[in-house]
Amino acid sequence: MARLTRIAPCLWFDGQAEAAAQQCGWLKDRFGLSWQVVPSMLPELLLRGDAKRSERMMQARMPMLKLDIDALQRAWRG
Repeated sequence: MARLTRIAPCLWFDGQAEAAAQQCGWLKDRFGLSWQVVPSMLPELLLRGDAKRSERMMQARMPMLKLDIDALQRAWRG
């Protein structure tokens, strides 16, 4: 989370760009380019978990604008 906290301010250039953020870690920079922040643990958990764990984590992820890794891991663990 600390790494994302360092990177995210560089991508969310201003309030207008942050307001344009979309679900699942997608954001838009001041030039209108879209970026998706994907924590390295996300594909790892999706690939090693069973379908129920993966589904719980994806359901937790969908409403998030800024991904909360701790919440995703809690959802995966059930």
